Amino acid sequence: MNKKLIALLALLLTLMLVLAACNSDDDSAKPADEPDKTEEDAVKEDPEEGAEEDAEQPASDDLFPVVLDNEGEAIDGGTLQVALVNDSPFQGIFSYTLYEDAYDAEIMSFSSNSLFATDGDFLLTDKGIASLTVDGDNNKATIKIREGVKWSDGEPLKVEDLIQPYLIIGHPDYAGVRYDSDFQNIVGAVEYHDGKADTISGLKKVDETTLEMTFNKVSPAIYSGGDGLWGYAEPSHIVKDIPVAELLENDAVRKNPVTLGAFKFKKIVPGESVEFERNEHYWKGESKLDGVIVKTVPSSSAAKAIETGEYDMALSFPTSAYENVKDLENITLLGRQELYYSYLGFKLGKYDYDASVANTNEAESKMGDKVLRQAMGYALDVEQVNEVFYFDLRARANSLIPPVFKSFHDSSIEGYNYNSEKAIQLLDEAGYKDTDGDGLRENPKGEKLTIKLAAMSGDETQEQVISYYLQNWNEVGLDVQLATGRLIEFNTFYDKVQADDPEIDIFMGAWGTGTNPSPAGLYSKTAVYNFSRYTSEELEGLLTAIDSKEALDSKFRSDKFREWQEYMQDVSAVIPLQFRYELRPVNDRVKNYDFGYDTDFDVIDIELLADTPVK
Repeated sequence: MNKKLIALLALLLTLMLVLAACNSDDDSAKPADEPDKTEEDAVKEDPEEGAEEDAEQPASDDLFPVVLDNEGEAIDGGTLQVALVNDSPFQGIFSYTLYEDAYDAEIMSFSSNSLFATDGDFLLTDKGIASLTVDGDNNKATIKIREGVKWSDGEPLKVEDLIQPYLIIGHPDYAGVRYDSDFQNIVGAVEYHDGKADTISGLKKVDETTLEMTFNKVSPAIYSGGDGLWGYAEPSHIVKDIPVAELLENDAVRKNPVTLGAFKFKKIVPGESVEFERNEHYWKGESKLDGVIVKTVPSSSAAKAIETGEYDMALSFPTSAYENVKDLENITLLGRQELYYSYLGFKLGKYDYDASVANTNEAESKMGDKVLRQAMGYALDVEQVNEVFYFDLRARANSLIPPVFKSFHDSSIEGYNYNSEKAIQLLDEAGYKDTDGDGLRENPKGEKLTIKLAAMSGDETQEQVISYYLQNWNEVGLDVQLATGRLIEFNTFYDKVQADDPEIDIFMGAWGTGTNPSPAGLYSKTAVYNFSRYTSEELEGLLTAIDSKEALDSKFRSDKFREWQEYMQDVSAVIPLQFRYELRPVNDRVKNYDFGYDTDFDVIDIELLADTPVK
């Protein structure tokens, strides 16, 4: 075992003993969350035992099965018991135009208002509620919905329900995050948003089942749901008369949303649980299940709940709990590479919400020196964290495009692999030196340099990992301290990061990217999700090229993706940290389930083999 690993394990064991003493009578300490998922469960009691053995298993496409097909005669109906592994209450924003995190999205997956189906390359197909036809020469697209589709309240789906989400997102009072450069590509969207028009001129109802859209440009991104195309319906018969400014807290979103999916909402206990029942109006037919119950479960107890048969499956299951479920005989452990990466972000400006644009000010930012940013990336020993905590079910990320996007991920980019000597060299050459002999570097002007990190609160695992990262930076002479003096609860964390809280210099987050590989929604100057607030003409040019008409040439687009990844590595406004494998434990009373990306599986196909989960 190398010296670095021994040092890490020693640090973790020490921290665990301290945390055990502090928390022995208090169950309130919860694992930290990532931007789109829960952070992970506690490390095993003896972190050294078995670490090397588990780490020998690399994460790969065939490490776990993706399809479950247990034999036996299914019972009639039954209720699927689902654990949502989350260490904060879910927000309960059950509207695709308004929700902001993957917990709500996980819940809505049982009642999806999605219009389009996708294939294994995440391209839209005609197998869903709607089909798409693109007229690239005239920058137009036609969306055709199936006849006979109904909402869960029995109201027919109509073209107005396709137009309604655009009228919400583009509205001047919309406070969500989806009014971005993509959305502004729709002809008339900007005028509507600025209050100069009563509607969006680029949306035209052709007939009761056909919508024509006109764009400023059409690119390959449209086939992945980009270019401004929106993939979800909103029930206009319910929400059209609700003021957009009031929609977020309205009962239509919080208490009794209607759905196009296999199940409809029956009972919502805010932040705690959602009970679904069969949607008799589902366009594909009725579910074999009577219903689904989704409950919030802390990551510290998720593995035990699966072992004792409390739940049939766990969503957002922490990979650090892999060792606690890998040998269980009552489950099948499914897994796949995730559309995900975690990252280290640097605050380089602020977002102007009135003008809907990020303003970069590197010259005035504490983190404005890209050499400092690069050194901080090289200083992080992410590789050892992946080995000790995540059993190599995570890997050091080399770019901001997950490997699942095989046509666009550039595996040749080196990324910021751990190299403390290089970090020290970069800091020395850039003038960050210890001028007062306290072991910590001052900035090139000789001024004290204290960097404030925002990271999400959590259990022992999260606290230990963040403590280790702080030590990594300390070892190269950087004084990095926690913003607010402590780790920050999930929802509060994102409120602060999005509001450009002046106490935050750097932050650790993660993205579930969705199936559209285009990075414009996260890194363009109009994207609210561009949390670093970094913009430049070159960056905008690359993002525009990726989603341009010229990008209809697949080689051109692939080349521009490569250039963008190389550019982002160089400017290092955001440094990728981890790719990860997504795990889904499924109880053996579940008969049918498919976790793969390339599948026609629908939740109506799930059946149960017994009245209660197998223990």
